[in-house]
Formats: sequence, C-alpha cells, structure tokens
Amino acid sequence: ERVLLVEDNEINMEIARTILEMNGLTVDTAVNGEEAVERFVLSNPGDYQMILMDIRMPKMDGLEATRRIRSSGKPHAKTIPIVAMSANAFEDERENARLAGMDDYLTKPVEAETLFSALRNYIKS
Repeated sequence: ERVLLVEDNEINMEIARTILEMNGLTVDTAVNGEEAVERFVLSNPGDYQMILMDIRMPKMDGLEATRRIRSSGKPHAKTIPIVAMSANAFEDERENARLAGMDDYLTKPVEAETLFSALRNYIKS
C-alpha cells in the first residue's frame, strides 16, 4: 500500500512518515500543494491508496491542491481518500476542508493511534 504525504514542515514529515512506514506503508512525499497535484496527476489509479494533506503550505495550500486533484479528470480523482492534517482545530477550517473535497480532518500534532484509525478507515487491504 502506498500513500502520498504532503507536508512542508520537515519534522512533521519525518514523524508522519515513520508512523506510516511502521504501519507497513510505502510513503511518497510532496512539500507543497503544487507538487502534490503534480504527483497525483502523473499517478495511475491504484498507485496511491490515500493522500495525507497538510492545509497550510507555501506555493499552494492543501485546500486548493485538493480542489485541483478532485477536478483533475483522473479516473481516481473523485474517490481517492484525502485526509487533512492541520494545527488549526477551528470548525470553519474543518468545514472548508470538507467543502474542498477532503474526506477527514486530523489535528496536528497527529497522534499515532489517530493516524492508524484513519488508515484503517480509508485503506482497505
């Protein structure tokens, strides 16, 4: 199973990558929304089982990246689970994430058990 981890903070990226790899997943990374959209558009259906997307990033934020992925026309664009990760726990940001097309919202720092739970919900082995 492979996931795309989109995170601009190096420390947060390493923590999440370690948790994901401990769960037996292969992790591809992107450091901003622009790179995430590019990786998704170049992927084939089934390459990624899930995208973990930071909300606040330079170049292109996670909300815009999600909108572009969802509207990319790729066969898996509407169905791939996209899970937000954000340090902001405000309800309006959760709602904005949902409206952008995100399936779930995790608050950072993301705890291992919370991440495992999201993985179990969205990745069917």
